[in-house]
Amino acid sequence: MKIYIRNMACESCKVVVEKALIKFKLHPIKIKLGEVIIKENIKADKKKALNNEIKKVGLEIVENKGGVLIEEIKRAIMDYVNSFNKPKNNLSDYLSKKIGYDYNYLSNIFSEIEGSTISFYMNTYKMERSKEMILFEEYSLSEIAEKLHYNNLSHFSAQFKKITGFPASYFKKLKINRRKTIHELSIESKL
Repeated sequence: MKIYIRNMACESCKVVVEKALIKFKLHPIKIKLGEVIIKENIKADKKKALNNEIKKVGLEIVENKGGVLIEEIKRAIMDYVNSFNKPKNNLSDYLSKKIGYDYNYLSNIFSEIEGSTISFYMNTYKMERSKEMILFEEYSLSEIAEKLHYNNLSHFSAQFKKITGFPASYFKKLKINRRKTIHELSIESKL
């Protein structure tokens, strides 16, 4: 049985969903962002309990066709952003081809249900991904801009500041400060 889950955006979401499935004695076959395939059919009461469990961390089972389509769009955007090579197609062509609907239809449905545009969602996702890369991975800002398919560092930096309200270099400094030892911090406080 296939279950669609809203707001799955990272690997830790997969872990949370897997633990919840196991808790309810369900057997996952495959867990992807926004989609889970389990061996058994799930009864309504167990599905409700599973939904309540994953809601604790901001996830939710999607029941209607529009919600399922939104999750497909979000998952496709994540694939587009996280692709190793710069995509050959623009986002609208990519989504149309991947999902099988006209981009205008996808755009209208997305805006109607989410209250924002596909482009805004993609840019916001890129910034969340870039913050993860800055804080948890060993990439320079130029490398992050390249991996997220920006044409240059200045465009990336401008988008970062526009969406987060802070320069990317600020987050880089946070990472450096997080690595200071207690001893180093106590010496700094005495100065």
